[in-house]
Amino acid sequence: MKITTIETYPIWDEPRGRNFLFVVVDTDQGIYGVGESGLTGRELAVIGAIEHFKPLLIGQDAGRIEHLWQLLFRGGFFPAQRVLGAAISAIDIALWDIKGKALGAPIYDLLGGRVRDRVVCYPHNVGHQMDIPSLVESCLQTKEEGWKFVRWGLPQAGDLIEPRQSVRAAIRQFEAVRQAVGDEVDLCFDVHTRLDLADAVWLCQAVEPFEPYFIEDPLRSENPDSFKTLRPRTRVPLAAGEQFSSKWEFRQLVEDELIDYARLDLCLVGGFTEGRKIAGWCETHYIKVAVHNPLGPVASAACLQFNLATSNFGVQEQPRRTGTLLTDVVPVQPVWEDGYLLPPTTPGLGIEFDREAARAHTFQVHEPPHLRRLDGSFTNW
Repeated sequence: MKITTIETYPIWDEPRGRNFLFVVVDTDQGIYGVGESGLTGRELAVIGAIEHFKPLLIGQDAGRIEHLWQLLFRGGFFPAQRVLGAAISAIDIALWDIKGKALGAPIYDLLGGRVRDRVVCYPHNVGHQMDIPSLVESCLQTKEEGWKFVRWGLPQAGDLIEPRQSVRAAIRQFEAVRQAVGDEVDLCFDVHTRLDLADAVWLCQAVEPFEPYFIEDPLRSENPDSFKTLRPRTRVPLAAGEQFSSKWEFRQLVEDELIDYARLDLCLVGGFTEGRKIAGWCETHYIKVAVHNPLGPVASAACLQFNLATSNFGVQEQPRRTGTLLTDVVPVQPVWEDGYLLPPTTPGLGIEFDREAARAHTFQVHEPPHLRRLDGSFTNW
């Protein structure tokens, strides 16, 4: 079964004010696969990478997934990182979709079969806001809907984020949310790489009494060595890795056991092929996988397939219930029920992709938010 064409579908979603990038791989047997890219805000760069990859892929055997992964990652001499990693991820997911359809099996069966009957998810509650009442209201609403988790992020005031003010506000939010939702709901909190070491230590130590499920990305990802200082100074579980684009970048955090949850992004880290290697590596260090998934319905379907077959799974990020986003483009999506995603039984990813509907969506260049501190200096979003 040979690869014949590769098409990209950049889609602007007006209600959410962001783009999604889907990739479709066709074969000479009429079987297609679909994937999704995870490099939000840099879709044109990923499309450019895929254009470079097309001559390498067209005519190749679609079933040689590992071989093609190695070819794309290493074939340009310079090791692939974010842009190429996102392109490889989308293509890899599509190739696994093809293999599942060709064999008449869900992808989780190709990964060894289900190790669980359903996959627990956490939603996105109101964004990075300083306000407490709206956050509490959002958390109570998701609890009422059946979610077992709530999640919010380090608060900011518009495009301004001053670390000490934000940490104080976050501590007050933790107290209010825990009191509101009780002990039966788990709390996930995303720092989003916005703090330096001293403030991250302060935050992590201060929220220990509220028993968070994890504190995500308390530090910037460029220097994992700093986790060596943070890790022994707090008891809260730490999660990191969403910005990594290969197993090589996870190496230190895993080998030195500096995190409790690996936030691997299947649409950035290299798809199923690389994700499985990282998950197995994490298992030897008792690190659970909590996939990063702020993306679209193709990514959600891929994460579900992956987590159904991953023994050291923790929780799946799922910003909203499936079946509520781009339903014209992906009319068949995984089923959400009472805070869980249920296993699909149809082959491949278990979804359908409507190319004509995808083409009807426009694309527009969109820059992610830029934040500053009180003195006007730039800081991470």
